[in-house]
Amino acid sequence: MGKGGQNSAYRQYNVPGHMGPCRMAFKHRLAAAFVLFLGICGAISSARAEPFRIVGFGDSLMAGFGLGPHEGFTQKLQAALRAKGHDVTVANAGVSGDTSSGGLSRLDWSVPDGTQLVILELGANDMLRGVSPDITQKNLDAMLAKLKQRNIAVLLAGMRAAPNLGADYQKGFDAIFPMLAEKYGVPLYPFFLDGVAGEPALQLEDGLHPNAKGIDRMVERILPDVEKAIAVVKGNS
Repeated sequence: MGKGGQNSAYRQYNVPGHMGPCRMAFKHRLAAAFVLFLGICGAISSARAEPFRIVGFGDSLMAGFGLGPHEGFTQKLQAALRAKGHDVTVANAGVSGDTSSGGLSRLDWSVPDGTQLVILELGANDMLRGVSPDITQKNLDAMLAKLKQRNIAVLLAGMRAAPNLGADYQKGFDAIFPMLAEKYGVPLYPFFLDGVAGEPALQLEDGLHPNAKGIDRMVERILPDVEKAIAVVKGNS
């Protein structure tokens, strides 16, 4: 084979020249895969960066009746949790005057998708109006069932009946919350007004609702239970 023919042969089988298009295609595929990988990582990182979402669902005790813009339970609970290093948001879904019947009717749209924990606090207005404990129990049961179906965790905040309603009513009402907590396997904070009820210095003039100092005490006492509930949800996810 002559020199020219030899060079032609080498040019024909020259690896860089012959494999060039394949290498370019491979590089393009590799680059596309890398971009896709970065996108997935970014989405995962973004999801992890989202705060833990809590909804406080209840009546005027949750809504912050008679208090300033930053003095309500949900606002102060959010601040307390963040001060302890929790990346959370606590939405206020309290409605003054709400009964368990009213809460059941608005539950679906008051608790948005993406909520991870609901602090369920209702029943006080039922008790003040003398509503049968059987009705209150039925409504709270239905709410817990709905939240369970949506895979939303619940911390059930209990209420206690006033003694002047009679021993039978008091017994029937007070039994609602531990019974439902056991039935649905949810944690129970026995008395939402613990440390505030019967303390005039921590109440508004109506003797029913907490003032700003009363809210501070309520948040301080329920905080460990909320932290435990958060930990359980994160541990199960």
